[in-house]
Amino acid sequence: MRRRQAGMTTLGLVILVAFLALIAFAGLRLTPVYLNYMKVAGVVNGVYEEFDGTGASRSSIRSSLARRFDIDSVGVIEAKDVAVTKVDGGHEVAAVYAHKTPFIANVSFVVDFEKRVLIRR
Repeated sequence: MRRRQAGMTTLGLVILVAFLALIAFAGLRLTPVYLNYMKVAGVVNGVYEEFDGTGASRSSIRSSLARRFDIDSVGVIEAKDVAVTKVDGGHEVAAVYAHKTPFIANVSFVVDFEKRVLIRR
């Protein structure tokens, strides 16, 4: 009794490799986007740690944001794009932005980010 061989054909292997390469390429394109978000989140968290509970003014928070954005070389958004609003109990610092990165031909990824902290008085 002869058994049929089971396994992947050459065409199946080529399709699998192409699919895995596409996923790997997407990961390569999205990694810098998330690393930039980590920089922005680090700046916002640093401002929170510096001013939480100190009764800081809006202008001092803004100047600290600008200084930290410059030091960390954040190029995705600028310090003026970060909203610093007065709320009950302190100031809310919100970095909300969308990052668009090209993928293949006319296909792009758009990733939305939002980092908010409440700096208490």
